Amino acid sequence: MEDIKGPLLPNINYPVDLKRYKEQDLEQIAQELRQYIIDVVSVNGGHFSSSLGVVELTVALHYVLNTPYDKLVWDVGHQAYGHKILTGRKSVFHTNRIINGISGFPKISESEYDTFGVGHSSTSISAALGMAVASHYKGETDRQHVAVIGDGAMTAGLAFEGLNHAGIENSNLLVILNDNCMSIDPNVGALKEYLTNITTSKSYNRFRDDISNVLIKLSELGPNAHNFVKKIEKSIKGTLLHQSNLFEALNFRYFGPVDGHDVQRLAQVIRDLKDIPGPKLLHCVTLKGKGFALAEKDQTKWHAPGLFDKITGEIKKSVSDKPQAPKYQDVFGHTLVELAEANKNIVGITPAMPSGSSMNIMMKAMPNRAFDVGIAEQHAVTFSAGLATQGLVPFCNIYSSFMQRAYDQVIHDVAIQNLNVVFCLDRAGVAGSDGATHHGAYDLAYMRCIPNMTVAAPMNEEELRNLMYTGQLENAGPFSIRYPRGTGVMPDWKRPFKAIEVGKGRKICDGEDVAILTIGHVGNFAVEACKELNSEGIHPAHFDMRFVKPIDEALLHDVFTRYKHVVTVEDGCIQGGMGSAVLEFMADHKYNAQVIRLGIPDEFIEHGEQPELWALCGYDTNAIITTIKKIAVSRKTATIAS
Repeated sequence: MEDIKGPLLPNINYPVDLKRYKEQDLEQIAQELRQYIIDVVSVNGGHFSSSLGVVELTVALHYVLNTPYDKLVWDVGHQAYGHKILTGRKSVFHTNRIINGISGFPKISESEYDTFGVGHSSTSISAALGMAVASHYKGETDRQHVAVIGDGAMTAGLAFEGLNHAGIENSNLLVILNDNCMSIDPNVGALKEYLTNITTSKSYNRFRDDISNVLIKLSELGPNAHNFVKKIEKSIKGTLLHQSNLFEALNFRYFGPVDGHDVQRLAQVIRDLKDIPGPKLLHCVTLKGKGFALAEKDQTKWHAPGLFDKITGEIKKSVSDKPQAPKYQDVFGHTLVELAEANKNIVGITPAMPSGSSMNIMMKAMPNRAFDVGIAEQHAVTFSAGLATQGLVPFCNIYSSFMQRAYDQVIHDVAIQNLNVVFCLDRAGVAGSDGATHHGAYDLAYMRCIPNMTVAAPMNEEELRNLMYTGQLENAGPFSIRYPRGTGVMPDWKRPFKAIEVGKGRKICDGEDVAILTIGHVGNFAVEACKELNSEGIHPAHFDMRFVKPIDEALLHDVFTRYKHVVTVEDGCIQGGMGSAVLEFMADHKYNAQVIRLGIPDEFIEHGEQPELWALCGYDTNAIITTIKKIAVSRKTATIAS
């Protein structure tokens, strides 16, 4: 655990401790809090620049609000490290995102100060509105409800649905828009341009400050004067910005923009806004990575940089003298460009994850054929469907966990119309330290039940390339390809394309007693397990299924004819996944065998490193070895009898 530097922060464990200090002390507290985040994240890793950007806002909110009675809802949660430190978790902050440690995101079960569990973006307004309406219903008129949302998260449809509803509710809701022009990558779209116009309008900002005192005095003259003031205020904003105010059109009182790094001013503004009834929006302008120079300059790189030297800024990476396998996401990115060079109809789509998914490779090479649509997964899918109706072949690249948000669009807009959209689902399986909100546990199950959908997973980089090639061939229809976070197994991965017969698996090795059926990257775990088992005279067969839908029935007929023991292995949920598909086949064709399914159990898996979670869930190499030893016969031979 890092030593907590400074005279003030060591004495602050909860917001009640913070309130003992004078307002002029808040700047010093913010400096110490920022330094503590740098100290801990540099040696433990985690999301970095987002939390640095809201240090002053975090301090001001907990200083003014009566949390946890007042409800503070953080959007996404990348920016909540300061919040965690100030709400009883300072002494365990060094366990952040480590297995059995605290979560990297707000989590109801972890603290009463975490009012809503988050991880996916754009939920804060709807959640906070629900809390505000509940408080109104219960007569708790003194309770405040604050949603802190970034301008990147504001691009999602859910955020606007929440704003639209909140505008007609007489609820005590304050939305704080944390405007830093960034999500993970730079924000895109019309909303970004609109907010930029507000923040850069010199005439509006200068006149706003001059007129605010006059309007405050007028509002003290009574209810009629208050209505008159609102009309004047709206007219001024609309005239000076040459457009009506978007948020006030939704019946929100708009305040700002204000400097999100002036902690005393923020405290004063938040205190004043507590006394104004109805829905309000405070527009704060912040700098992502504030206080760490390198993070300020390259905000994308420092969103979650891993371990680094806090003095030099050097990001620590392991270096090997042997050729290394690439990340699956980079194989996707380079392969997509290669395919697009040969097929002029191919286009790329990502919802705000160009660097995280390596779509940025195509965006650089072919900027007119790759689209970042913002944090809007539903739109990404239906936009892809629209492109497909006109003969284009969209590669819609979304994290497996995030694709859950667009499930209706996958069914309604793509599958029913049998459109050739290739869904490339990154971060499939357990995704690591982000935890339950980010694991891609369900895509095999939720995709395989959709008619017209092909559902595939590559065992290595070459198979990923070939599946992508196959997915863009004529009449391929809706096509889902899932692959994990991290590296593959083939340093020499860039090989000529070969079409893969849809629904056709492959034999990795023949064997006796037991057949191992795998899907995706975990097939490599089975390869290692077979090597170890062979050395002990145990020889299971191994088949790479490649497709969950359509499943290779000829292969399964062969397996159930020859083997009485079958072990399925998948980096996905056991309920409804590949193992379930195998059991369905066995039942439908009246075979009788022992089938053992290894995969993610029917529970939400917490955070940890991927190897730790594979072992925890019971489908890593050792788990496969242990399972096979229980049912196979050891013949003390190094090879299978011919």
